[in-house]
Amino acid sequence: MGLNNIVLLSQVTGYVIALIFSLCIVIPMSLHQDEFRGHCLLFSSGCWQETDGQLQVNWASQGYCNYTIFVGVILLLVSVAQIYRLSCFLRKGIDSSFLSAFIDVVCSMILCAMTIIAALMITLGFITWCDIMIQRFPSCQSAAGQDIDKKDGIITDGFYIHLGTAQFGIWGSFAMWVGLSVFALLKLCRYHQTENMRVSMYRERQRLINENAESPGSSLGRESTNTQATITVE
Repeated sequence: MGLNNIVLLSQVTGYVIALIFSLCIVIPMSLHQDEFRGHCLLFSSGCWQETDGQLQVNWASQGYCNYTIFVGVILLLVSVAQIYRLSCFLRKGIDSSFLSAFIDVVCSMILCAMTIIAALMITLGFITWCDIMIQRFPSCQSAAGQDIDKKDGIITDGFYIHLGTAQFGIWGSFAMWVGLSVFALLKLCRYHQTENMRVSMYRERQRLINENAESPGSSLGRESTNTQATITVE
């Protein structure tokens, strides 16, 4: 198997893993919003009521959860498209062009930036929620399944596993897309080196052609000068 095929196969494998990680973001976060009746616990605050022990929640914007789901969907779609595209290259035994590799680098870096923002949202937002939970329960995990907010009718059975899975998926996605960015950048550098080598070989070939073209003329000039000198002597 050639070097190009090894790089392509490594990229396909990376995109498959990135696809799995993206599912670990989209599915748990969607289930969480469904169980919390459209509310998002990320960065939500509140206080425990002394009368009935219920949590008076100040719900944060749904944009936090919506953004993480949006990023997960984008990562999913791009992974599927890249798997199909690179698989076609593998079957045909060809590789992407310089322009395609450049676009891959730019897109991968943009997705890395979007992913790290979503990862920080999930991690820091979940910590904010858990800080409220441990005010009443021994741990954030033990709050799962407890009836803490009857007014909003939320279901707390799966919030800990959902957010934990989403957190795992988003950080795994970030690490994988950093790796895919490195692959794309290495391929771009290889294309650049190959192009420089072609330019250097072309210039060297032109220099040799010019030298060969000048050499016969120089010899004829020297022979003409010698002949004139002989005639003058005679």
